[in-house]
Amino acid sequence: MSLGRKIYYTLNSGKNPKFVYYIKNAVRQAWPKAWLNLDKELAKLDQRPDRDYIMQRVDYYCQLTKDTPYDRQAWQGQAIEIGRQPMTSQSVYYYDALEFSRWFDQTKRWILKSGDVDYALSLPSIVKSRPLHEDTRCNVLLNLEKVRHFLFVNDRKAFTEKKDMAIFRGKIGQQTGRKDNHVKMNRFEFATRFFGHPMFDIGAIGHQFPQWHSEKLTIGEHLDYKFIMSLEGNDVASNLKWVMSSNSIAVTPPLTCETWFMEGTLKPDYHYIEIKADFSDIEEKLRYYIDHPDEAQQIINHAHEYVSQFKDAERERLISLLVLQRYFDLTNS
Repeated sequence: MSLGRKIYYTLNSGKNPKFVYYIKNAVRQAWPKAWLNLDKELAKLDQRPDRDYIMQRVDYYCQLTKDTPYDRQAWQGQAIEIGRQPMTSQSVYYYDALEFSRWFDQTKRWILKSGDVDYALSLPSIVKSRPLHEDTRCNVLLNLEKVRHFLFVNDRKAFTEKKDMAIFRGKIGQQTGRKDNHVKMNRFEFATRFFGHPMFDIGAIGHQFPQWHSEKLTIGEHLDYKFIMSLEGNDVASNLKWVMSSNSIAVTPPLTCETWFMEGTLKPDYHYIEIKADFSDIEEKLRYYIDHPDEAQQIINHAHEYVSQFKDAERERLISLLVLQRYFDLTNS
């Protein structure tokens, strides 16, 4: 990447600036815990007209019950006091968890598991992600690594004004967290099959596959395309949230993981375009929505409606605190 391009990308990437994130967390850490009143904050629940909705989301994120089977002794052996939680290997997990754990008695114990978790855990743990279609009652979701994953855009370009193409930029051949060292190959297979195809603009970030290498594009440059590929990597695709907030449409094979965004509640061809895992129907489906812009616009409208539920900061804080309260009540008793 040339120096000029690097400067342009840095100033216009469209992503959340990391330095602002770290400044906010430094201020948060310095804030006296005595000023945080958990009981008063949780009492707001009963005054909210959306109380039932809030509790539905708490139930979704924390599916633990007093009867959930797990090895209590093993949990006690691994859990640590939240006040003694060491910095995680990726600091964003530590800071995002601290944002809400600081409201609680610091002698409460937990297992905070950082990184991309695409497998079911055997001990109740706070995680960013979990697989769909497995028993993941012990994977308790919190909004972690949100500086990268929770990003929404203000797209001023209408769907009909965009290029009749799908774009993909990303790493290819990520390693999952599974013990069998399974590698998700969907991005590799997609690039192998469609690189150079006139309906696709495909580029690999990094130099592992020089035949597909491309410079990074800003989010704004992605928004010139009607369709944006949202292909899972280690767990979820990090771009799905901002794509669904845009006037482009996310295109993805069946989803296998979820995060705080509740990907498991998304409806195929209603919130996004779902294609077969082998990509065999992608050209047909893209051409259909190019030829039927009204139906494409309906998907965009549904996606915007879905995204809107995450934009109430006070409600998101309350849900997060309730999730942690339930986790502590069920594990620390």
